[in-house]
Amino acid sequence: MHAVPQNRWDLLDGLRPDPLPPVSVVIAHYEQPRQLTRTLAAVRAQDYPADLLDVVVVDDGSRTPPSVPDGVRLERQPDRGFRLAAARNLGVAAARHDLVVQLDADTAPEPGYVRAITRLPALAPDCVTVGRRRHALFDHVATTLPVERVGPTVEVAEPRWLRDAYARSRNLLDADDRSYRYVIGAVTAFSRSMFEAAGGYDETFTSYGGEDWEWAYRAWLAGGVFAHVPDAVAWHDGPDAAGRLDDPGDGLAARNDETLRLAELIPLPGSGPRGHVPAHVDILVRLPGGLDAATRFLLADQVLADLPHAAVEGEASAARRIVDRVRIDVDVLAPHLLRAGALRRSVDRVGTEQLGALLIADEAGVPCVRVTSRRAAARRARHDRPGLSPEVEVRTADCRVLGSAPDLAAYLGGWA
Repeated sequence: MHAVPQNRWDLLDGLRPDPLPPVSVVIAHYEQPRQLTRTLAAVRAQDYPADLLDVVVVDDGSRTPPSVPDGVRLERQPDRGFRLAAARNLGVAAARHDLVVQLDADTAPEPGYVRAITRLPALAPDCVTVGRRRHALFDHVATTLPVERVGPTVEVAEPRWLRDAYARSRNLLDADDRSYRYVIGAVTAFSRSMFEAAGGYDETFTSYGGEDWEWAYRAWLAGGVFAHVPDAVAWHDGPDAAGRLDDPGDGLAARNDETLRLAELIPLPGSGPRGHVPAHVDILVRLPGGLDAATRFLLADQVLADLPHAAVEGEASAARRIVDRVRIDVDVLAPHLLRAGALRRSVDRVGTEQLGALLIADEAGVPCVRVTSRRAAARRARHDRPGLSPEVEVRTADCRVLGSAPDLAAYLGGWA
């Protein structure tokens, strides 16, 4: 198995798993018998060896249980509303193999889909791959016709924002902390170890949308390597969610509901609140022990001035917040004054450049602050291998180590 640095899945170009591994295909279903028939036919038509495929249909409480052919297993859960997250967890739990391909009943794969989308996770279990979901109107098309032939004749437009994002990020090779937004659950593959490291889907999601992005974000924090595989094509019956709404206002309302939900659970800038303090902590700050009250106040205050949503360990405000998805650790190593904006820029650099850590030192090389990526730490721990993410030291006049107790009045008044 390979452990690639940062998000460099391109280092696996040209490699193929040999022998081919067994794969579980998990298909989520609810009241879609005709679409399920098409998708199961497309799975049977895969160019992957049939004896290596384990196919599981998970039904989310349809009034009539779906009919599945011999060799396909059916798992069911009671109808308690929209529970796609729970259905996907049930499907992964029932899967017999370590490699899992997720599909929805209305998303039928082309023949090379399984082979293409599982290549990277089979080589490197950290990889989470997302295929290309094309859209077509199959209302009047026989379920027996091959989707790769009939799909282009009834195709409707793909979401441009998603296509542009894949192009801009070079198929997620240039993924960053916000690339979870490009992981579409209906066309995703991963290893069981990656799924479990991320913690599975959040079953409190009980309405359409967001459960795949929230899981993908936790997978990224747990050390996931994201890749878009454009050759892994699956055809969705109908347009994307925005195209299925008659009233644009309904779409905005649904999108706002999803955004509010995710803003609490994904607290990083650009996803979490701008002014409200989210319940989940994005950046966790640790101060040295043995500080006098004035020094502790100054160190915490200048950090929070740059990172207003950070939580400082030991502060009363931090005790009320949740630290299950911290993205960045900031360790203050010595009492110092730090120029406004320097810490924010350092945190941003760790995220955008996928650094393991960035050490801020004064001009003499005395360490002031260490900024560490939890994602990089998770990957280092899982593979017991340093060097998967670079560590950088910056000496800067922006940081000045304090040789004596601070003058708080001068600091607060701005004349320090």
